[in-house]
Amino acid sequence: METQDDRRQVGTVVIGAGQAGLVLGYHLQRSGEDAVLLEAGARVGDSWRHRYDSLRLFSRRRYASLPGWSIPMHGFPTRDEMADYLEAYAQRFSLPVETGTSVRRVTHDGARFSVETSTDSYVADRVVVCAGAHARPAFPALAADLDPSVRQLHSLDYRNPSQLAPGGVLVVGAANSGTDVALDAAAAGHPTWLAGRHPGQVPFDIDGAQGRAMTPVVMFVFRNLLTRSTPMGRRFMARAEGHGVMLVRNKIADLDAAGVLRTGRIEAVVDGRPVSSDGVSPEISTVVWCTGSRPDHRFLDVPGALDDAGAPVHDRGISPVPGLAFLGLDLQHSVASSMIQGVDRDARHVLRRLRATPTVRPSAGESALAR
Repeated sequence: METQDDRRQVGTVVIGAGQAGLVLGYHLQRSGEDAVLLEAGARVGDSWRHRYDSLRLFSRRRYASLPGWSIPMHGFPTRDEMADYLEAYAQRFSLPVETGTSVRRVTHDGARFSVETSTDSYVADRVVVCAGAHARPAFPALAADLDPSVRQLHSLDYRNPSQLAPGGVLVVGAANSGTDVALDAAAAGHPTWLAGRHPGQVPFDIDGAQGRAMTPVVMFVFRNLLTRSTPMGRRFMARAEGHGVMLVRNKIADLDAAGVLRTGRIEAVVDGRPVSSDGVSPEISTVVWCTGSRPDHRFLDVPGALDDAGAPVHDRGISPVPGLAFLGLDLQHSVASSMIQGVDRDARHVLRRLRATPTVRPSAGESALAR
């Protein structure tokens, strides 16, 4: 039987070595704190490598870089460039990342955390969860009513048009990922429909000169004005939750020029075929659901850490469970919280508050009794 002495003792366990985990690991290492970063992927950056092929960031070098080292390319990084940068970042700073390590269960005994993984077990003073915010695809209930001949994919599983069946394609969800997929499908020669509420769009071309001039203004607004601390930010977040943010690179004119047909929300399935709110029932062979995702923090077997829906309970990332925190959540504090340009500030805040809460270690006698 494994005892506490058989487990690896560590000050802080960071779950996830994506951008949020690496930023936190960077600050922990700079302050000399004992930590380990547990990454389920075989390589750092795999969370990016497993996204769709045409993905390109909305942020130029200045806003796509983690603290301490700028991304070594100009313009807007691609999916693979971002993944390789994260991997190189971890190597450059010799961050203590354990790859291929899936966290199976986290418990708390009132003093310290036990973290069980696919490869090892840890006992830690603190746990910061930097993974799982977009792990479970969300499908509408009516997806189950589609004719079995219709191929169904979720945007989390979509890579490129080779996955689409011959014939028409319906993309459900008209935010950034949905418009990317719709443009992919149309460029590959599929008759393509895009269903959903238009979320609005950035009123300039982010790839052009106006985009370069306006980006600092937009980033300032995202980081400092659209926060949970401002009335403007709270109103914006109430509207954005569950609907995605406005279109950043793609524009309605781009969809129209590509021949993408836009329709209303899919509200019913009749005789196995989807029907939109405006009565359109397109002839399709594939549906790509760009309908969002849910967190998967089921490994947290810690009372008070999650609400009844399985979402983290937190105040700007700090759990009511002493020593537990979250980083990289959508709208954690600001619109930028889940973006590269927002995670550094949130990481510093989380660390300040964790350090302000003293940890309680069991005495030698208590440890002996526990064994």
